[in-house]
Amino acid sequence: MIRRHLLIEGIVQGVGFRPFVHRLAARLSLSGWGRNTAAGLELELEGPAAALDEFLRTLRADPPPLAVLEEIRTEDIPATGETGFAILPSAAGEAATLVSPDLAPCDACLREMNDPGGRRYRYPFINCTDCGPRFSIIWRLPYDRPATTMAGFPMCPDCAAEYRDINSRRYHAQPNCCPVCGPRAVYLDADGRPCAGDPIALAQEALAAGKIVAVKGTGGIHLACRADSPDAVARLRRRKHRPEKPLALMARDLSAAARLCDVTDAEAALLQSPRRPILLLPKRDPAGQCWLSATARLGVMLPYTPLHILLLDGTCGGPDLLVMTSANRPGCPVLIDNSEALSALWGIADGFLLHDRPIANRCDDSLAMVWRGAPVFFRRSRGYAPQPLLLDRDVSGVLAFGAEQKGSFAAGRGRHAFMSQYIGDLKNAETLDHYRTALTGALHLFGLQPAALVCDLHPDYASTREAEQMAKREHLPLRQVQHHWAHMAACMVDNRLDGPVFGLIWDGTGLGEDGQIWGAECLLGDCRGYRRVGSIRPTALPGGDACVIVIGRTALSLALDAGCPEAAPDFARRGGVTALLRSGYRCPQSSGMGRLFDGVYSLLTGRTDAGYDGQAPALLEALAEGAAPADVYFPAYYEENGVRRFDTRPLIRALCTAKAAGTTAAALAAGFQQALCRMALDQCRALNPDRLPVVLSGGVFLNRALLEGVTALLEGAGYRVYSHKRVSPSDEGLALGQLAIGAAGLSAAF
Repeated sequence: MIRRHLLIEGIVQGVGFRPFVHRLAARLSLSGWGRNTAAGLELELEGPAAALDEFLRTLRADPPPLAVLEEIRTEDIPATGETGFAILPSAAGEAATLVSPDLAPCDACLREMNDPGGRRYRYPFINCTDCGPRFSIIWRLPYDRPATTMAGFPMCPDCAAEYRDINSRRYHAQPNCCPVCGPRAVYLDADGRPCAGDPIALAQEALAAGKIVAVKGTGGIHLACRADSPDAVARLRRRKHRPEKPLALMARDLSAAARLCDVTDAEAALLQSPRRPILLLPKRDPAGQCWLSATARLGVMLPYTPLHILLLDGTCGGPDLLVMTSANRPGCPVLIDNSEALSALWGIADGFLLHDRPIANRCDDSLAMVWRGAPVFFRRSRGYAPQPLLLDRDVSGVLAFGAEQKGSFAAGRGRHAFMSQYIGDLKNAETLDHYRTALTGALHLFGLQPAALVCDLHPDYASTREAEQMAKREHLPLRQVQHHWAHMAACMVDNRLDGPVFGLIWDGTGLGEDGQIWGAECLLGDCRGYRRVGSIRPTALPGGDACVIVIGRTALSLALDAGCPEAAPDFARRGGVTALLRSGYRCPQSSGMGRLFDGVYSLLTGRTDAGYDGQAPALLEALAEGAAPADVYFPAYYEENGVRRFDTRPLIRALCTAKAAGTTAAALAAGFQQALCRMALDQCRALNPDRLPVVLSGGVFLNRALLEGVTALLEGAGYRVYSHKRVSPSDEGLALGQLAIGAAGLSAAF
């Protein structure tokens, strides 16, 4: 007989882990005990060596669905002859508990929900220890019902009996409920008046009739309409003032999704996983469903709450494909409050499918694409947050404030990095308030006490101001970190690299150490320091931020600089913009890759305005997809102040000349992307003589063609290439790099 001591760290509390361990020990005839600790779960088990090994194997291979086992430490100790297994009271200690994300219903709950003889038949809030709401309902730790938004729903005797039964899958399930004691759904008309009848049936009937329905989910409220009706979608776009942005879809099942999109096995697995992100999938007809998206891909998710599953089951004639887009005022966070939704969505929604369970933590849908079998995040939120990232270094005491356009924060405790859910653009006052609320909530929820702060170098970012105010208020040191260095560090930490590395950091904008706008950078360094060694020729941006939307301005700037102004499209005030460019007045110089995409798309298509920031790069990528690339790359470089710059002028001239000669815009778009991939290889060969690992970061690497093309060329040349796996390459993931740089500097002059 052997006795073994185990320490298990990760998400192992509030997820049915203790009853799982109890049942497993009983099945294997093991004696001993288990208890929660500040860091996870502690066990002592006694029995035959084979049974102990089987216990560990099962623990690692088949834990409860919501559990995340980050580390298991074992030690053999003297046997005691103890018999029986007991769950002991929790051990005291500093709180270090982790909170599970909200996850989709498990198979057992779905079977129960569809059982006409069961007491939870068609109940839209069914859950158990293996599934259901967690992060969205919790106010504070410890994770007990009074600390959640289920506090107002006392359990009935039947639910209470399940809660106390260690053999039940609802043992200590804090959200446990049923139609007798739990939350209830309601359907309201356009004026907010309750409608008699089954709320799910009424919502299905409204959607089938082409109406727009506000639907309250786990972490926020959506606006839904039938996806196969261009008229319904056009009405939604008009009312929501969203004329061109792609709209996400919710499909009943894989077969419904596959009618519109090609779905690989890896994509199918992620779509059906408990996390249920929105995935960008290629359309079966690249030019089809243009009322949903002008690109060649659609964002698709499967239902992730019992309410959504019932809404899409078609029992009352409802569609099996719905547009499901966030319900919010323009530029504001997703709505979570019923009363606020009724006010804000008046005149937009024709009906409201709501419920009376409050949302504690706003949490938008996650968005990703699958590349090389794994997700690449556009945003990491529902289904993933607030699960922290396990790092290879200690980041205790550091709080990073992120950037601005895709606001985020990251806080360190031990080797855990707590990343915020999706927040949005901090230029908006309501979004900034959401940022503050989420930050305060995370610090309180996880017992995080910052000792040092890190923020972006840009003095006008709202996140920078927040960091400065906290530093002053709490008397904490504050370090400002260059934007693209933080991107590089984020990719390093994401891949557990210690450095040094060579970074290709391509995004729209970020303030450089020299006060200029950077964005297509080649960096050498690690989390302790960096050096800028390469970039592209800066482009003048007449009117500054005006170029983000009036992309014709950037096209004119590029064409003038390349000596072919006649190739630029005409637009309002072109003469005044030309005068600005010739004078240099209000024309900041930018080496941003995103702005280069804007200008090139305008040159190739003649379009001079973008409907939203980032639209032109997305449309250029879609335009290029499947086209044979024109050869427009000219390897022209020059050095300026120790920085090797790619000269964009020959590339722009080649594009304009080829367009005038009749080459298609699609071939030129593909050729432009291919040229950037070849430029990346040339820069790496010239500036990375030690053949350091190459990290790719920045929002431009959400362009699938560039991510694939740059990676393939560099790997073909023998370089080790790393891209993001656990956080987004966009500014949303940048806080992770700030966190690592801050931790590396804690022992130095901070």
